[in-house]
Formats: sequence, C-alpha cells, structure tokens
Amino acid sequence: MAAEPADIQHALRPLRRSRLYEQVVERLRELIDVQGLQPGDRLMSERELAERLGVSRTSVRQALTALEVMGLVDVRHGGGVFLARAPDAVLPSLAKELTNRYEQLPAVIEVREAIETQTARLAAGRRTESDLGRMRDAVAAMEAAIEAGGDPTLADAEFHTAIVRAAGNPLLERLWAELAEPIGQTRRASLARPGRPPKSLAAHRLILGAVEAGDPDAAAASMREHLSVVGDLGFLTGLR
Repeated sequence: MAAEPADIQHALRPLRRSRLYEQVVERLRELIDVQGLQPGDRLMSERELAERLGVSRTSVRQALTALEVMGLVDVRHGGGVFLARAPDAVLPSLAKELTNRYEQLPAVIEVREAIETQTARLAAGRRTESDLGRMRDAVAAMEAAIEAGGDPTLADAEFHTAIVRAAGNPLLERLWAELAEPIGQTRRASLARPGRPPKSLAAHRLILGAVEAGDPDAAAASMREHLSVVGDLGFLTGLR
C-alpha cells in the first residue's frame, strides 16, 4: 500500500479530548483542503474518521450532522458523506461559521414553542380522523426508522407538520412552511444527540394521545415539554 501524503496524515492526527466538536470540524476543514475535494467528492466514512482522529463515532456524527445542517456536506445514509459546496466556500473557518449559525437556534426554538404549543392546543379541538391518521402514520414511521437504525428526521417532521395542519389555521400553516429551513435545523441538531430519537418518539406519543383525547391543555403542555427538550442543543450551543 502506497505511503499516505504527510499533509493528509497531519490533518488526521489524533485529537485532544477537550472541545472535540470544534476540533473535528477543524480537522475536516484541513482534510477537505489537503485532499483538494470538490462538490460531489466523497469524504472518509464515519468509522474511518473516528478511528483516524481518535474520537468516538458519536463525536464525528455530531460534527457531520452540523455540517449537513449548514449545507456543507451531504450525508447519504448507507451511501457515505459527500462535499456539497465548493472548497472556497468551506475553508475560511468552519468552526467560526458553525458558531455564528447556531447562535440563531435558541431563537428558532422560541418561535417553535410559540407556534407549536398553540397549534397543538388547536389541533386537540379541531383534528379530523384524517389528521389523526397522518399523526399515527408519522409516529409509526419514526418508530420503524429508530428500530432499523435509520434516520427518523423525516418522520419527525411529518408528525409536527400534521399537528400544524390539524390546527386548521391557514396563517399558522403558512408561517410554519416559511420557517421550514431553520426549524429543520433544530430538528436535525436535536435528533443527532445520542439517545434523543427514542425520547422524541415517546414525546410524540404523549402529544398524540392528548390530541386523540381532545384535551387542548394536555396537548399544549406535552408539546411545550417536548420542545424544551429539543431546545437543549448541547454540543451545538457550547453546553457540553
């Protein structure tokens, strides 16, 4: 096997145990640089990156999820990780860009709480059997994705959208659609946390049960509690 270039070996040198998230990001920046990667090029696998950097796969997964949220990489489940943007848009300082980007997420969570607590309350009184069917299907899809070790993000989004639609307020539904991108960032960031998907699934079941029972107060309270957990973004807000 041919010797690996020294610059690649340097980019993949083992990490210190402090501030792992930022360090993984910076190492990926170096790797993209020294390998001359272009949009569409494939990065090393999550497993290989973890081994080469001397960190857990969870740390690598957290960094890749954050980069995906920003649109810098494309994580294709079962297919690998690919560079999504040109190097000159990526290289200046990924860590700085990530910090700036995620400063906005707590504000987005507050907006989500305002919208979704009210839509859950309204949905409990206005939902139809068709609405309930969509919620149940989303919960089942999320459970299946988690059990299969897959990505539950889409099913999570479908559940929350079903709640908004069941509220029967066109203006709230329009606002929800317009905020889809930043709301999606909070969703992906939250579900990237170890152990978080099963907790989100359990919260969805509680919300669904309250909506099924036609209990507006319980639906609103369950949604508020769920979003308070989603709002704990941990590794993305520096709260390690």
